[in-house]
Amino acid sequence: MTALSAPKAARFAAGPRATWTRRIVQLTVGLLLYGIGLALMVRAGIGVAPWDVLSQGVSHRTGLPFGVVTNTIGALVLLLWIPIKVRVGFGTVANVLLIGTSAQVGLTFIPQQTVPAVQGVVFAAGLALVAVATGVYIGARLGPGPRDGLMTGLHRRTGWPIWIVRTGIEVVVLVVGVLLGGQFGIGTVAFALLIGPMVNVTLPLFRIPVASPVEPISLVEPVETPTQTTEQAS
Repeated sequence: MTALSAPKAARFAAGPRATWTRRIVQLTVGLLLYGIGLALMVRAGIGVAPWDVLSQGVSHRTGLPFGVVTNTIGALVLLLWIPIKVRVGFGTVANVLLIGTSAQVGLTFIPQQTVPAVQGVVFAAGLALVAVATGVYIGARLGPGPRDGLMTGLHRRTGWPIWIVRTGIEVVVLVVGVLLGGQFGIGTVAFALLIGPMVNVTLPLFRIPVASPVEPISLVEPVETPTQTTEQAS
């Protein structure tokens, strides 16, 4: 009989529970940061991402706060997962609840920008924060956001290339958003061109690796049989 070695004991004690705690914390931090980054881009006033143009348009027409509209649209998009049979994860629900809420808090404290140079700086800061936040919350591996899930679900159901599905969805929501009064501008174009490459950099930095199965911990030293001893000597 022997005591557990230190590395094995640590793995046994920390293991899955510590990993799940880290993933939930990372998810929450990422979603909250995403909302703040979104608020920065809105306050920059030079255009936002297509889905946020839609949120702006609906907010303009209804008088509802931008954050409330963002969460509501996320919930409605989630309903579209039902016919295409996409599996909802914990992170999906958290996405619907937290991003709009965090964005609304940010909008409360971040002033509207009107000076062009400052607008560019504020938008760049928001875009960078969104890119980092995306890497953080997706890296937690707790389920896609409602909009990404719709895109990947349609891709699986139709067999169309992912870029065609994404472009089609975003063009539709952008046009509807602009017609409702959402803001299309140079920021919209910058977001479309830059967010993909930026997330490709941030995601590997924050991705939590898939846990490998923990090998069984034996409390008894293995006993060599005469056959094993002979084979090792030969």
